[in-house]
Amino acid sequence: MTSDVTIIGAGPAGLLLAAELQLAGVSTTVLDQNARPDTTPRANGLVGRIVQALHLRGLHQPLSGQPDAPQPTPRFQFGGLPLELNTLPDNPLYTLPVPQHRIEQVLHDHASALGADIRREHQLTALSQTPDQVTLHVRTPDGERQFTTRWLIGADGAHSTVRREAGIAFPGHTDRRFVSHIGHAHLPADRLNSDGTLTLPAGGHARPFTHHRLPGGVFTFARLPGAATDTYLVATMEWTGPHHSTDAPPTHDDLQHATDRVLGGHLPLQQPHTPTPPTRRLTGVNLRQADAYRSGRILLLGDAAHVYPAVGGPGLNLGLNDAINLGWKLAAQVHGTAAPNLLDTYQTERAPVARRVALQTRAQLALLAPGDDITALRDLFTDLLDSDHTRHGVAALLAGADRPYDMGGTDPHPLTGAWLPDLLPRLTEGADAVRDALRSARGVLIDLTIDGVSLPSAWRHRLDVIPAHGEIDADAVLVRPDGYLAWAGTGTDDVTEALRRWFGTESAAAHDGSPGDGAPGDPWTAQVTS
Repeated sequence: MTSDVTIIGAGPAGLLLAAELQLAGVSTTVLDQNARPDTTPRANGLVGRIVQALHLRGLHQPLSGQPDAPQPTPRFQFGGLPLELNTLPDNPLYTLPVPQHRIEQVLHDHASALGADIRREHQLTALSQTPDQVTLHVRTPDGERQFTTRWLIGADGAHSTVRREAGIAFPGHTDRRFVSHIGHAHLPADRLNSDGTLTLPAGGHARPFTHHRLPGGVFTFARLPGAATDTYLVATMEWTGPHHSTDAPPTHDDLQHATDRVLGGHLPLQQPHTPTPPTRRLTGVNLRQADAYRSGRILLLGDAAHVYPAVGGPGLNLGLNDAINLGWKLAAQVHGTAAPNLLDTYQTERAPVARRVALQTRAQLALLAPGDDITALRDLFTDLLDSDHTRHGVAALLAGADRPYDMGGTDPHPLTGAWLPDLLPRLTEGADAVRDALRSARGVLIDLTIDGVSLPSAWRHRLDVIPAHGEIDADAVLVRPDGYLAWAGTGTDDVTEALRRWFGTESAAAHDGSPGDGAPGDPWTAQVTS
């Protein structure tokens, strides 16, 4: 058995990273301690650039069940306040409502089809590393085993064993003022209206997929794609509700009582007749971020690197984007084609995005809190959202599109750092070929000249040159495998600097699948330990 990279955790981020690595020809093993995927209610959809990124990889259709390309969402919310986006000419916010268990299923099938080795009931108990490898102690159905791997990824959640064993601090705080209940229920037919809204016990209508701030707390409901027509996901958040000290699992009655407290009246919730995931209770919210995303040959991904309040579902989206960012960089490191500091850009690019997510989730929680002062703040913020400029800024913040990556270089072209899906509609020829190249997670040099550009021979095996035409003010643009423009220019002489920075030096080893980082011998071995 051989594996270049071992990922601990078969959640969405770990599975997507496994697929990204396999696309790049890197042998990957995923270990997960659970016997089967977790079906408890968690994230309910994807928000932001990850929707477009998954479309670049050909995953939007299996996730959405629709053949059409993703479209910007006409409306969203921020702290329970309506965010109307249908008037924005360059709306940056995309959404895809799909439950997390479905996301995991699609990504599991995708990674498996690409050759990832996914093993369940494999629990990491300890690890150690040298400059050349990481040694893992793993509890398996066949007993305790010891493995070695060249690179280890901790995608094992907020209570990450990898992070703890690597000695990486996880500063932040836990706010225990909140109690949330999430579960499935039948809603009374006489309360459901033809426009999709729900009539509340005290009057007024609630829209689905919206946080409704009420004197008793926050109420949300939605029917997710694939659910029975009369089965809804119901969620509450209470600031003053009972704080449970018992470890007893929450029941449907707990969800009913919490809903009635928040709504200030009785809304009958019938237990679904068909099997659904159990009701979930969360006491408190966590907001933490690892102070380093890498320690030697160990890297952190997703919730192992950062955790946030669930408002707006930021954690899943951030973790999946982490995987898109890390995959091609780690693959280049394994193959020996990476520039000296390429892997360090994983943290320098993604950690600031995580801090922006911390900012916006805390702001949204503040807007949802009870009290007259908060009501005044919401009224003021509502006035500010009358501006297209403000709405666009908030939408870009939620999409993860408000702060571009620093691509380096002197006097960069205005397109440098741009997001490729935003530019593809400008191409009159070549867009499909560009999408096909990105589907395999390779870099692309888009040639917009008449006579063609010449890619220096040292990089011809590392990226594709795609001829195209369109309304883009450049002779060529260099696209990283994650969809960001590393360079754009009116001549190709200065592209060499960007090629060296993002695709390695001229002397880097050829991409032939051989070890390129000095790891000796067989990179994956297993022995039964006493």
